[in-house]
Amino acid sequence: MSELRWGILGAAKFAREQMAPAIHAATRSKLAMLATSDPAKAAPFQAMDGDLRVVDSYDAVLADPDVDAVYVPLPNSLHVEWTRKALEAGKHVLTEKPIAMQADEIDGLIALRDQTGLVAAEAYMIVHHPQWNQVREWVQTGAIGDLRRVNATFTYDNSGDPGNIRNALATGGGSLPDIGVYTLGCARFVTGQEPEEVLFADIRRENGVEVRAEAMVQFDGFTLTSLTSMRMLRYQSVTFQGTDGVIEVPVPFNPLGYGDAEVRLMRKSGPVEVCRYPGVNQYVRQVDAFGAAVRGEADYPCPLEFSQGTQRLIDMIWAAEG
Repeated sequence: MSELRWGILGAAKFAREQMAPAIHAATRSKLAMLATSDPAKAAPFQAMDGDLRVVDSYDAVLADPDVDAVYVPLPNSLHVEWTRKALEAGKHVLTEKPIAMQADEIDGLIALRDQTGLVAAEAYMIVHHPQWNQVREWVQTGAIGDLRRVNATFTYDNSGDPGNIRNALATGGGSLPDIGVYTLGCARFVTGQEPEEVLFADIRRENGVEVRAEAMVQFDGFTLTSLTSMRMLRYQSVTFQGTDGVIEVPVPFNPLGYGDAEVRLMRKSGPVEVCRYPGVNQYVRQVDAFGAAVRGEADYPCPLEFSQGTQRLIDMIWAAEG
């Protein structure tokens, strides 16, 4: 395959600002088709690639033989449906997180992925950033001794935007579906462990939509405290505390847009070890990794089974709400 030809379902802001540029910049990847009925929304995509074809329906993208892979940035409530349709149409598919609203919905996608032999994955971009591979190496090689606690926070404020799909129940809104995948999934990625029990869950809602969620989760040997909110000051941070050291990730989820990516290792003695990653674009790396998986050059770092594990933990938090 000389290049992976991508179609995008919908002209979402995130697709326009992050994923379409990443597809355009990635190795052996081409932005080939966009589905939108709004010419004004199509214009910024066309500016990236003058050969981009624009159609007015998602089905037209899935039916086109010159599209190899589909990126799905639709509202959360539509992710399972259009991931399934893309696979049934013979397309590889990368779907924005969360790929499903409940863990058991992913069973059918895994079965269809295995049946078709196509690559299907959730666009969980942080696992492609080298800062997280460094943190995983430090934790799993005992650089901080025995891990005892993970504290993960991701907050922002969209209270002034009531029309935002994250503020709507029908479209699968809420802070846990939107950003809980990061605070919860990063601990699973780094440790390779699955949760044992949700010890505490405090959920705050507005008009039925969860706008703040705080949870404490017990793993084997350590606890994870997660705070997500759509009604607090924009902030993100993750800390891993062990018996012999601490790892700080000051910009864990949105480097480049939020701040410079770096990780810090502090131990009982010796200087603080700092690893910096200026200019690394995790979205481009994600597209490159997806293309490598399609070509059979490497396994995809974030399979559907991993995404299902994080969604299962979100389901546990919902169930533990007191």
